[in-house]
Amino acid sequence: MSKRSPLALAVLSLLEEAPMHPYRMQQLITSRGKDKVINVSQRASLYSTIDRLTREGLVRVAETERDGQRPERNVYEITDDGRATAYGWLTDMLSVPRRSFPDFYAALAHAPMLTPESLAELLETRRGLVAAEVDELRNGLAAVEGFLPRVVLLDTELILQTRATEVAFLDNLLADLRSGAVTWSRESLTLLSQTHEPHP
Repeated sequence: MSKRSPLALAVLSLLEEAPMHPYRMQQLITSRGKDKVINVSQRASLYSTIDRLTREGLVRVAETERDGQRPERNVYEITDDGRATAYGWLTDMLSVPRRSFPDFYAALAHAPMLTPESLAELLETRRGLVAAEVDELRNGLAAVEGFLPRVVLLDTELILQTRATEVAFLDNLLADLRSGAVTWSRESLTLLSQTHEPHP
């Protein structure tokens, strides 16, 4: 059973469109904005993923390009096993929710280590960055409206809605921190650690 990953799925999906070399894959992932959901910042990760998929028989070398003084470049294509694997991954990833463990969630779980004032200061910084990302995503979607079909923008739509929801959450929390509706002290946490509270 091949190990599933967002990058491996991206490789198989791109090769389903057409045979191509790794550099072209990285170009397309970036130019289509899929680098927001797939980490291709390190080209070595892409090459190691392609090597693994090749060993597993999910992709294969279709041809080797030779262009003058440039180094030779392998052009890859998807195999029947690769196509079946990609569709299997998609079916599972789209239909079955998986629990994830984002860093921000973990940090919020341990927010009481800070003072209310320190937490508010940090969340103000985060709120500004997330709001800027929301604006960037909205502008990006507006720029391609009418040019690209919605189906290729669904991931961006979800990121936008998720980030906008986070901004609303941060606004509410910051208001409660400023008003004192949400507060704590080291003494109250010490007392809390000595009791057994039900979990949500």
